[in-house]
Amino acid sequence: MCAAETLRVATFNTELSRKGPGLLLRDIARANDPQINAVIAEIRKAGPDVIALQGFDFDLENTALEAFAVALEAQGQSYPYFFAAPPNAGLQTDLDLDGDNQLGGPGDAQGYGRFFGQGSMAIMSRYPVLTAEVEDHSQLLWRKLPNALLPEMAGKPFPSEEALEVQRLSSHGHWIVPILHPVFGRVSILTYHATPPVFDRAEDRNGKRNHDETAFWVHYLNGSFGGPPDGQFLLVGDANLDPQGGDGRGQIMATLLSHPMLQDPLPDLETVMWQQTGPLRVDYVLPSSDWKVIDAGVMPINPAASRHALVWVDVTR
Repeated sequence: MCAAETLRVATFNTELSRKGPGLLLRDIARANDPQINAVIAEIRKAGPDVIALQGFDFDLENTALEAFAVALEAQGQSYPYFFAAPPNAGLQTDLDLDGDNQLGGPGDAQGYGRFFGQGSMAIMSRYPVLTAEVEDHSQLLWRKLPNALLPEMAGKPFPSEEALEVQRLSSHGHWIVPILHPVFGRVSILTYHATPPVFDRAEDRNGKRNHDETAFWVHYLNGSFGGPPDGQFLLVGDANLDPQGGDGRGQIMATLLSHPMLQDPLPDLETVMWQQTGPLRVDYVLPSSDWKVIDAGVMPINPAASRHALVWVDVTR
């Protein structure tokens, strides 16, 4: 197999998020953190050309992401190009968004986070990222999604009409990131990391938001919000949603998996092991239907790195 004629794309929820800003950078710089080293080892074993990371803390200068790229380079895995945009995680509002009658908590941010950027997303690539052409839909208001499942309690907007006036859909982000491949040309990486559909009450705020974060891609592929993208693409990320099991509204995941513009090379393979639920499939790499899939895999979960598996797919024309 000639590497120049294939593209390996992966997704990996690294769970590298730390408890405060700057701590992930500190731990990367020390070069002896067991979890960071285990994550690097998993990425090296998979050897993707492009990888979407989740659970990676954001900072405005992408200092931690650059340091991580340097650490990978030192281990022989080179990603000279990377991208991360300001997320909704930890982006505080002045409203009670989670209905706990308090202000300033992690649930009152646009996406859950104890600090701005906690547990965010990133893209790392062997090939140039067309940064100026990135589509970032992270500011889309939840209520602007067609047929949005907005939370209610006793027939009233939850937690308030004022909250839903400002609440964004994305808990982290919805990005379309174009990569310039030397053979395939422009390849778009569609990526997101949805909120877990748990940790709420009868209003099912997180469950409905999780559903709608995946529903966004169905609408996007159907032509809403400027999509679908030009050329070939792959939809990757952590949906926090199994089409058949778990506590989420899995039918929307099944709908996305069966979309005619997508193909699913790894049906029914679990990608995470949570103590509360057992194994579930929540991490996805879904090539557009015009790719030829050469190979695909879910790496064995390494608990020293993450509860999630790294998922990869090889594609060609």
